[in-house]
Amino acid sequence: MRTLILFFALVTLTACGLATTRPKLEMRMAQSAFLAAKAAEAQTLTPGLYRKAEYYYLKAKSSYKRKYFNKAKQYAILSKKFAEKAEEIAVNKRALENL
Repeated sequence: MRTLILFFALVTLTACGLATTRPKLEMRMAQSAFLAAKAAEAQTLTPGLYRKAEYYYLKAKSSYKRKYFNKAKQYAILSKKFAEKAEEIAVNKRALENL
């Protein structure tokens, strides 16, 4: 009886871990946003936001490798947010310089 209960507890805990999906889309979107910010030279025009985007992107990659997919998704979303903001500001600053 005891082994049966342990078996079901183990199966239940394992099934919860398998239900988490890999955040492939979020990782790709974060990578694209980060590369776009880099191409817009955000590292020199908005270094604070660029560093935050880079930090969260590296955290997302590390979490993904360790199979902490929920954390990887959260970090990828944050990275995308900061990278897009850095790119937007960098493009606006570049446009204002050319006026």
